[in-house]
Amino acid sequence: MRMRFLKYLAGYTIPVVVWVSISQDGLWSFTAFAYAFVLISILELFLPDDPSNLEATEEELAKKDRIYDWMLYLNVPIQFGLLWFFLDTVSTGTFTWWELVGKVHAMGLSCGVTGINVAHELGHRVKPYERVMAKLLLMSSLYMHFIIEHNRGHHKRVSTAEDPASARKGEGLYSFYGRTLIMSIGSAWQLEKKRLLHKGGKIWSLQNEMLRFFLFQCLFLVAIGWFFGLFALGAYMLSAAIGMLLLETINYVEHYGLRRRKLDNGRYERVMPWHSWNSNQYLGRIILYELTRHSDHHYLASREYQILRHMDEAPQLPAGYPAMMLLALLPPAWFRVMDPRVEAVMAAHPVEPENEGL
Repeated sequence: MRMRFLKYLAGYTIPVVVWVSISQDGLWSFTAFAYAFVLISILELFLPDDPSNLEATEEELAKKDRIYDWMLYLNVPIQFGLLWFFLDTVSTGTFTWWELVGKVHAMGLSCGVTGINVAHELGHRVKPYERVMAKLLLMSSLYMHFIIEHNRGHHKRVSTAEDPASARKGEGLYSFYGRTLIMSIGSAWQLEKKRLLHKGGKIWSLQNEMLRFFLFQCLFLVAIGWFFGLFALGAYMLSAAIGMLLLETINYVEHYGLRRRKLDNGRYERVMPWHSWNSNQYLGRIILYELTRHSDHHYLASREYQILRHMDEAPQLPAGYPAMMLLALLPPAWFRVMDPRVEAVMAAHPVEPENEGL
């Protein structure tokens, strides 16, 4: 039991392949992309799913074992180290435009996985220093509003028409991008405004976390431009944008088409396991710190990644996250694969047509 944490060392393979892509030229610049989306997708087609859960005693031991926390914390210096290396390489190196594309995509993968994904886990913690680490990681991806919208908005409104991060049946990925990227910022602003009004605070002041986040990110960009130049700044902003799109693609995959029932009192039913798509493909699970066991995460958001469970009621994706993200880039193929599955889930857990938000 004590050595089970070793499997999560797989999470560090992402920083390794990102480093290879940044440090090497030629086709090696695309190592990170090839690993994350080609190799893992192929391997997961042949590797068996792993629906096993920890026993109750094992779960208690895992909850108390701090090594799982430290494995997350280490991603903070790794992310900022990779970012420094990327900026230094881009600002001083000589390479072709397509090699630059490979390096920018690699840093974007780091922003989305080592940055936003780990920040997502730490952002659900209650310890102040863990939430600071989450915000630092989000700053490295220029997505700090995520901690407000995700924790106070998405988890409350998931799988409803009011949630910007829940894709509707028949909604293509590119349309979803336009809706979620804009509405998530607006939602985060409204949530922070509501918090300040409740506390008697001032909206247009640094009491407003949204304004603080905007200021921190602007200062971060100024510092990058000052030390590494405008070219490196532009390359970094493209990488951050890729990280954002990776996150929103995952959101699209995780909740596509699923809807919660509205009760007679106007509220929605409790979030249940069938309101999120789940994946038990082993590689994706451990590399993404169990993000793919998303049904249990929404059922009880306080559960830490190492004890997230497979739930029999959770609908299962037909492939792992990397393959499903690639499939989402082709809306007609996505609809063909996923719409019948959505209809099967919703037939088992029907909602009123006027509440579907389709």
